[in-house]
Amino acid sequence: MTLVKQLFGAGGRSPDPGPVAVIDIGSNSVRLVIYESPSRSPAIMFNEKVLCGLGRNVATTGRLGEEAIDRAMRALGRFRALADVIRVGSIQAFATAAVREAENGPAFIAAAMKVCGAPIRVLSGEEEAQFAAQGILMGIAEPDGIAGDLGGGSLELIDLEDHELRQATTLPLGGLRLIDMTGNKLDRAIGFIDEQLDRVSWLDKGRGRTFYAVGGTWRAIAAMHMAEINYPLHVMHGYVVPTAEMIQYAGMIRRAKKLTSLRGISDVAKARREVLPIGAAVMERLLTRLQPAKVQISVFGVREGIIYSALPESEKTKDPLLSFCHEYAKLRSRSAEHAEELCRWTDPLFEGPGFDETPEERRLRHAACLLSDIGWRAHPDYRGEQSLNVVAHAALSGIDHPGRVFLALAVYFRHSGQSSGSSDQLSGRLKAAASKRALRRAWVLGAAIRVAHMMSAGMPGIVCDMPLSYSGASLVLSIPRAHAALDGERLRRRFAALAELVGLKSEVRILG
Repeated sequence: MTLVKQLFGAGGRSPDPGPVAVIDIGSNSVRLVIYESPSRSPAIMFNEKVLCGLGRNVATTGRLGEEAIDRAMRALGRFRALADVIRVGSIQAFATAAVREAENGPAFIAAAMKVCGAPIRVLSGEEEAQFAAQGILMGIAEPDGIAGDLGGGSLELIDLEDHELRQATTLPLGGLRLIDMTGNKLDRAIGFIDEQLDRVSWLDKGRGRTFYAVGGTWRAIAAMHMAEINYPLHVMHGYVVPTAEMIQYAGMIRRAKKLTSLRGISDVAKARREVLPIGAAVMERLLTRLQPAKVQISVFGVREGIIYSALPESEKTKDPLLSFCHEYAKLRSRSAEHAEELCRWTDPLFEGPGFDETPEERRLRHAACLLSDIGWRAHPDYRGEQSLNVVAHAALSGIDHPGRVFLALAVYFRHSGQSSGSSDQLSGRLKAAASKRALRRAWVLGAAIRVAHMMSAGMPGIVCDMPLSYSGASLVLSIPRAHAALDGERLRRRFAALAELVGLKSEVRILG
């Protein structure tokens, strides 16, 4: 049975396919991720990993170690039990480089399938690269660059452009493999890394584009970099570091005499720390060759690619950010329909003089509108702070960190206004991190949504009858006679505050 049929039924689409479990048997870790349902922006219900080290000695012995096998089998047994508890509709299990290359890999798979009660697909290097590419497509809007997925046994490199996989290769540069091959001697490892990278003729195509870093070791390095610079958001997906800065930081990790002296190391699992210097060396040497404009961290990889590959085309073409925001509005807003109306109602405001809104800014504004009422159940004094924290740390995809900061601040200002006296530290740090343009846009959008809610009380069918427009030096709010009773002093004060932010006078017109 194909993966599409397993997840969506014979007709290609099921009204409720239910939770889907993905079991990833990697060279370093064995992981279970249970998604609420297979969708364009799948929500994670459960996530657990066990660092088993299956690939620790494969390079030198050709076999999976018995201790590692025992740990993996115990993990798989637990994962199966958890899948039963959550009543998943489907289990998708796969194994990568270590199992693929080990002499006792087939015997391990046969035993593992009995334990987890599901077929296990051993991915080829080409398939691993393809699913990693599809994972990038799942989590990043309009990707254009080179993706690198570093595991314990291999490094997959993928050239993505215009939603297509242009080039791909698999290299034997996984962290555990390099430690095994070189006796954990960094000088020997660097020589081997350079030899392998020299074999890839198309690395020069990464110059000036984005490098998408995938894999637990590189995520750990990024988390330490966040700690090093005291970064305000502890969200990994979409985190961006300039190439020269990442090369320098990776070199610092590689050369560190004691990892324990580095900031953020306490948050890295001890079993992960041994591969950090090797992983940093791979990053350093690869970026030196690629010379991309920036490094962007992706938490989406092969697991998400498995889900993405089975989606109907109608789902694949959806915007991942807006898909998430639509679903979240349905779950948390008073009215998802009203949230959608706000997207249309604010369009004329940002088509006015002084905004020159880009397509990406419009997309982010619509996302903020969809999320603008998710905090309505909180105490009025804390709605701004709570909404800001939820949005700033939500499992968003298809967005970078500047976009995330804009969304969080827009929703914050929607509740708190421009000159809030809140002492919340995160809001202050995010304001400082935002560009002047993004901060102004967030202020204006927040003020506009405050006006809209004063008219509609968060209910649909009102705001689109009371449009905004420009007339000379005035911002105009037109109210039809049928809704004239909704006019009032507080509405006019909020509208005047919005007009002031735009740099105009306010004018309310009662029509009819």
